[in-house]
Amino acid sequence: MTKITLLLILLFTGSDLFCQYNGHNFSVSLNGLYTTSGSIFLNPNSNDIVLRNETFDIDDILDYGIEVRYGLGESFIIGLNVEYIKQTAKGPNFSAPIENTFATIIVEDGFLLIPLEVSAYYLLPFSTEDFKFSMGGGLAYYNGEFIRKIGDAEITNVDKQAAFGIHVSVGMDYMLRNNVAINFSMKFRDPQLTVKSKYSKQDTMYEGHIVPLPEKPFDTKIDINGVTFVLGIAFQI
Repeated sequence: MTKITLLLILLFTGSDLFCQYNGHNFSVSLNGLYTTSGSIFLNPNSNDIVLRNETFDIDDILDYGIEVRYGLGESFIIGLNVEYIKQTAKGPNFSAPIENTFATIIVEDGFLLIPLEVSAYYLLPFSTEDFKFSMGGGLAYYNGEFIRKIGDAEITNVDKQAAFGIHVSVGMDYMLRNNVAINFSMKFRDPQLTVKSKYSKQDTMYEGHIVPLPEKPFDTKIDINGVTFVLGIAFQI
């Protein structure tokens, strides 16, 4: 018998050593999430490769979400997760003519992203009644918006390309009680989407000066490429 065959047997028969959530099929988890970094490509369609790859980076992204899981047998779990990610930061990301000179202006840029993820998890055989170790992955649908504020002007998103992606994760649940657990996981994903926006006004006030704003819509690419850490409390039903 080969080592691979033996490993498969251990994986698929080890489920009788423990129960998924101590007898409960459903789990509802309220989560807080921290993502290390994200980027906004300010000129994604530029012919200049330098401008095309120019990014405004936003670090330390905090958000929250909820996940519902359902156990299939003893070892396999399916999950549906939704999050709300909204983060902005200020940076020198806009240039405009001001009093016969071309000046760089500090603006507030950011994004709103709502991931909807479907996942499949496998409970690892060395899990116990108190500690549940899992690994998994799945498919995701990402919908979102670009955010920009210049003085008293904002933008409206006139078109956006919803994105699809994949993700993988590893995690651990610690059972506080028979039906309550603290869960911790680490998730790897790379949601990207392109948004077309336009300014809500033709000009704005900035430090006492009138700043003209472009009339044509413009594209922006959002890329949240950091590692995501998840900490939550789960209730088993």
